[in-house]
Amino acid sequence: MSTNQIAFKMKIKPGHAAEYKRRHDEIWPELLDLLKQQNISDYSIYLDEETSILFAVQNIGSTISSSNQSLKDNPIMKKWWIYMADIMETNSDSSPISEPLKLVFHMD
Repeated sequence: MSTNQIAFKMKIKPGHAAEYKRRHDEIWPELLDLLKQQNISDYSIYLDEETSILFAVQNIGSTISSSNQSLKDNPIMKKWWIYMADIMETNSDSSPISEPLKLVFHMD
C-alpha cells in the first residue's frame, strides 16, 4: 500500500491552547481506533502559539478521498467535532475549519 502525506491548518480560539492539548492528551480510544481503521498514521499537530494556528501532518494510505469522506460521516468523528467546537474555529457542522497546505520542500 502506498502512503500519502497531507498537511493542513486549523485554528483554536485564543486562550485555549492548554485545553486543546489536554483534550488531545486524553483522546478517546475509539477515535484513535477509527483513525487507524482509515489508514491514518504518523499524525502530528503543532501549535503556533503566537497566532493560535494549528499545523497538522498525517500519513494516509492510498485511499485519501474515500478515507476522508468516511471520517466526515462517522458518528465518532462528529461527536469529537462537537466536543472540540467550543475551543476551535468551526464550520456550521462543527467540523474544524481546515485548509490544506501545499508542500514546497521535502527531504528524506
